[in-house]
Amino acid sequence: MNVATQTGLQEKDLNITTMRSAGQLIKRSLINTRRLPSAFFPTLAMPIFNMVSFSGTFFALTKLPGFPTDRSVNWFMPLGLAMGSAFSGVGLGFSLIRDLENGFYDRLRMSPTSRLSLIVGPLFATWIRVTLVAVVVFIAGGMLGARPTAGVLSYVCSLIAALGIATIGAGWGLGLAYRFQDMRGAAIMQLSIFLTMFMSTAQVPLNVMTGWLHTVARINPITNIFRLSRSGWVNETSADYMSWSNAYGGLLAIAILSVMSLIFAVRSLKRIDN
Repeated sequence: MNVATQTGLQEKDLNITTMRSAGQLIKRSLINTRRLPSAFFPTLAMPIFNMVSFSGTFFALTKLPGFPTDRSVNWFMPLGLAMGSAFSGVGLGFSLIRDLENGFYDRLRMSPTSRLSLIVGPLFATWIRVTLVAVVVFIAGGMLGARPTAGVLSYVCSLIAALGIATIGAGWGLGLAYRFQDMRGAAIMQLSIFLTMFMSTAQVPLNVMTGWLHTVARINPITNIFRLSRSGWVNETSADYMSWSNAYGGLLAIAILSVMSLIFAVRSLKRIDN
């Protein structure tokens, strides 16, 4: 057996071990969700609460000239889902801080497996939870009067945006947890979510903004993700909004920010090992 063959087999074994370890971490995360529903319930309740409160309080926004829908819930449902997804992602950071403080994470780091599994496993578990949250939000939104204008594509775009925001939040939350290793990182996680979300088109579209907020929201990549999430929920005709020009910006923002946040998480993990 030559060296190249041996190297290939070793890499294959490492990949199998990594996926097995990631699978066990997925299982552990989902079991913890069942055992500690209090940790999952806020993630589920937040998007519904935001959707109900904002769509009810600011329903008159739909009367503004140029507002893209006459249903306020159609505008604010993606916002609620995005907030829930973001907190689901950074929730990994909270869980990691708890594991670091009680010493459990040290045992994970000593296990004979790739460090990549320590990020991949929890991330996949987060995607599962976010998908469940999205289904509940879609049902609740339908009960409140939300109506898609592009059929199934409306739900697909919102789900893709939710998974993307969860991935960005997960990488950011894990990276901060690895850096600080205590609850100091939790405050930064929460503050960064609120700042990036509400300094975008979270509440109103760009064409009705003025002043410095318009400038900030225009360059904020979260604005593009919101545009993707709201595809098929605004404008009366799907042809007005369901187009590649309104989707590619959100997809590009998700791809770039996800890669950057996950690289931040991986480098922060290596910093602990060193």
